[in-house]
Amino acid sequence: MREILIVGGGYAGFYTAWGLEKSLRAGEARITVVDPRPYMTYQPFLPEVTAGSVEARHAAVSLRRHLRKSRLIAGSVTEIRSADRTVTVRPVNGADHELRYDVLVVTAGAVTRTFPIPGLAEHAIGLKHVEEAVAIRDRLLTAFDQAASLPPGPERRKLLTVTFVGGGFSGVEGFGELLSLATAMLRSYPELSFEELSFHLVEARDRILPEVTAKPGAWVVRSLERRGAHVHLNTQLTSAKDGHVVLSSGEEFDSELIVWTAGNASNPVVHNHTDLPVDERGLLVVRADLRVVGTDGDPVPDVWAAGDDAAVPDLASPVPGARTVPNAQHAVRQGRRLAKNIRAALRGGTVRDYRHSSLGVVATLGLGRGIFQYKGIVIKGFLAWLMHRGYHVLAVPTWERKVRVLTVWLTAAVFGRDLVSLASVQHPRDAFVAGGRTRHPEGRPAGDRTGV
Repeated sequence: MREILIVGGGYAGFYTAWGLEKSLRAGEARITVVDPRPYMTYQPFLPEVTAGSVEARHAAVSLRRHLRKSRLIAGSVTEIRSADRTVTVRPVNGADHELRYDVLVVTAGAVTRTFPIPGLAEHAIGLKHVEEAVAIRDRLLTAFDQAASLPPGPERRKLLTVTFVGGGFSGVEGFGELLSLATAMLRSYPELSFEELSFHLVEARDRILPEVTAKPGAWVVRSLERRGAHVHLNTQLTSAKDGHVVLSSGEEFDSELIVWTAGNASNPVVHNHTDLPVDERGLLVVRADLRVVGTDGDPVPDVWAAGDDAAVPDLASPVPGARTVPNAQHAVRQGRRLAKNIRAALRGGTVRDYRHSSLGVVATLGLGRGIFQYKGIVIKGFLAWLMHRGYHVLAVPTWERKVRVLTVWLTAAVFGRDLVSLASVQHPRDAFVAGGRTRHPEGRPAGDRTGV
């Protein structure tokens, strides 16, 4: 039996495995998926997880529940050697070991791109995984609890200051949703006022949301500023040491919550630990049919790639040499095409090129606010927000997840959002270890909910 090894269980990897399970005959091949997490993260829901509009577990699609015919290995691939058709796997528990394959699919996914900015590693948090979205939400809720018990002053201002670095879709959606949550929470905190909230969005370019055209992007900036946000364009973060934000514009302020969403980088195993060809950005070079291309221009036998780590030709673009944008819309459809092409290759059939014309872009800017653009058509406000929810509830895989998300949305529409912080889960043994003492040995109060 042939061994199909899929590196990564994100969008492209999950849909490839899911499609192969549905289409391969019994005994035709064995599918193995290697990923350190037991679920696929539906990343478009992460901004709403930060705002409590989607439950964290509903943004995670269980691999074991839905990939019932695949072998799942909890671990990371640390090296790929196509010359001898092996990969090195580092399991979550246990020693490194090798796996052999007949067909390799590389869909490892991108990682958060960071820079050596003082204090960034110590104080910032990303927005790429469910755990990060939950921590962001809990830290904001905890900051409100703490600020309400303090008199007006520098410490209270810091607790109510939030900084997002990066004006792409992830950053703008997360920023807008968290701003919406914070504004709504003021009704439950009479000790705090709207004027005390300080939300900053920092972007190095001269505009946000590069996926939309300039005019709609400028409208989003004005919309956020009307809601009290501070949008810093052509500005970089130069320091975050001790939570003190310093911007290249010269502005400085203390910020309790710093969220880094300033782009992605290729996965280290693809960039540094493989003998497969990569381009100047560290992405795998692939043909339009998603086969990896060798240095001689011919496809590497039985090696395929898709998603954020693959430079896939965009056949639907009028620009010569264009590559597909690394987003969920492409990754999902590339995974489906991969499954069909691998099945065809196994049976000696004809593989087809990947071609997908964009369906447009849609973003949430907070509860009841959104923006949609398809070519020259732009829709703003409540209708765009409804379109965002409608599209993503249809796009999230499996009916089970669709129903769960819809149920939460309907419940929130009737009863409002749940404003309870569970940041203490970041330190689950505190109460047990404290044994009734009021303070920890290091000086932190028992049951403290400081988050990440």
